[in-house]
Amino acid sequence: MTRLDTRALQDALAREQARFAKAHPNSRAAYAAGQAHYLYGAPSHWMRRWAGGFPLAVRSAQGARLRCVDGLDYVDFCLGDTGGMCGHANPAITQAVAGQLAHGATLMLPTEAAAWVGEELTRRFGLPYWGFTTSASDANRAVIRIARMISGRTKVLVFDGCYHGSVEEAHVALDPQGRVVLRNGIHANAVDHARVSKVVPYNDVAALRAALAPGDVACVLAEPFMTNFGMFEPLPDFLAELRRATRDTGTLLVYDETHTFSSGPGGVTGRDHLDPDFFVVGKAVGGGVPVGLYGASQAVAERLWQAVPKVNPVEVRQSAHLGFGGTLAGSALQVAAVRAVLGEVLTPPAFAHMTRLAHDLAQASRAVIAEHGLPWCVVQLGARLETMFVADPPRNAAEFRSSRNDVLESLLHVYFMNRGVLITPFHCMLLMCPATTADDTARWLQVLREFCAELTGRGSA
Repeated sequence: MTRLDTRALQDALAREQARFAKAHPNSRAAYAAGQAHYLYGAPSHWMRRWAGGFPLAVRSAQGARLRCVDGLDYVDFCLGDTGGMCGHANPAITQAVAGQLAHGATLMLPTEAAAWVGEELTRRFGLPYWGFTTSASDANRAVIRIARMISGRTKVLVFDGCYHGSVEEAHVALDPQGRVVLRNGIHANAVDHARVSKVVPYNDVAALRAALAPGDVACVLAEPFMTNFGMFEPLPDFLAELRRATRDTGTLLVYDETHTFSSGPGGVTGRDHLDPDFFVVGKAVGGGVPVGLYGASQAVAERLWQAVPKVNPVEVRQSAHLGFGGTLAGSALQVAAVRAVLGEVLTPPAFAHMTRLAHDLAQASRAVIAEHGLPWCVVQLGARLETMFVADPPRNAAEFRSSRNDVLESLLHVYFMNRGVLITPFHCMLLMCPATTADDTARWLQVLREFCAELTGRGSA
C-alpha cells in the first residue's frame, strides 16, 4: 500500500489553497465583507468549513450545477449537505412553492394538500401519525419530549459519532478511554449530560443492552445506517437486536432518516420494513423549504392521547402547547413543498437513477483507488457514497477516528474545488440528485484519478 508523506501533503494543501484564493477574488471579497456583520463571516458559521480558506459566494444554482460570483461552474455533489437532494431550483418545487405563496404562505390553518401528504408519508414510511416542524432538529426534540412524557424516563441513548442536529442530548461522544464527553468542543449549555444522555458504540449489542438494562432510557435516537461521521453499515442482525433490546426494556426507538432518506423512497425503514416507534426526516423532504417531520406508531399515539387527549369534552378549544412545534410548523408553504417533493421529484424512478449512478461511481472509484495502491475504502448507501482513508469500512466511530487525516481531507476538498467539483465540506461524502448525470460522475472520476496520481507520484495536476 502507498504511504503518504505528511510534509508533502501540507505543501500540496498550501499550493491548492493559494490556487483557490487566486481564482476566487470576488468570493474572497464577499467573505471579507461578511466579517463586519456576521459572527463568523457568513450567514451560518458552518459555511466557514470549506477547505479553501473561505466559502464560495454563489451566483446561481440549477440541478446538479452551480456558478460562483467569479463566474466559475461546479458539479455539485454536496447539494446543501442533503438539503438540496431534489436538485437546485427543481421546477416542480419552484412551481408549487410559488403557487402557494400567491395564495398565502402560513395560515395557522390546514390546506387540502395536507391530507394527501399524510397519506403519502404513511405509505412510504409505514407510521400512521405525523407532525410537522421547521427542522429535523425540532422533530428530534419533539419525539424526545413525547418519549419522556409517555415513558416517565429521563435519558436518551445515542451512538458514538452520531449527529442529530442541535439536540442537546445528542452532543455526546466517547473519548479514547470510553468516557462520555461533549463532542467537537461543544459547550455543555448548562445541561447535565450525565443525567440526560447515554452513548455507546454503534454495532455493539453488548454495550447497548448494558446501557438499556437499568430501565432509565426513554428512547434510543439512531440512524439505521450511520452517515454523519463517516458511513457505518449496521452489522448483520444489529438492527434486529436493537429493536429486540428496546422492546425488552420498554425503550422507544427513534430512527432519524434525515440523511438515510437517500437510500430510497421510504428510507431504510421503508426499504427494510423496519418497525420504529418514531421516525424523523428533514432537509431533502422540503426541497429547500425548512421542514422537519416526525411519525409515530399506533401504540405511541395511543399512549400520547392518554396524556393529552385528542378530544377533551370539557374544553372548547384544545390545548395545543406541548413544548414543541411552532406557528410556522405545518404551514401551507411547507405542505405544498413536501407534496411536490414526494409526488413529483423524489419518486421511485428518480431514486433508481440516483442509486444506479452512486453504485457505478462507488465501483469505479474503488478501482481507481486500488490502481494507485491507496489504503482507502468507499461505502455506498442508495444515492450517497463516501471515501474514507482506511482500507476496510469502519464499523463504528472509534475505528473511523483512527483513520482521520485532516490535512489529506482538506487537500482532497480544495483540490476538487479547484477542478470544478464540490463535495460535502465536513467529510468526503457525495450525494446524487435527480439531475445528476453520468457526465457529472465522470468528472469526479477524472479528478480522482488526477488526485491519486499526484499523491502517489504517478502524475501531476
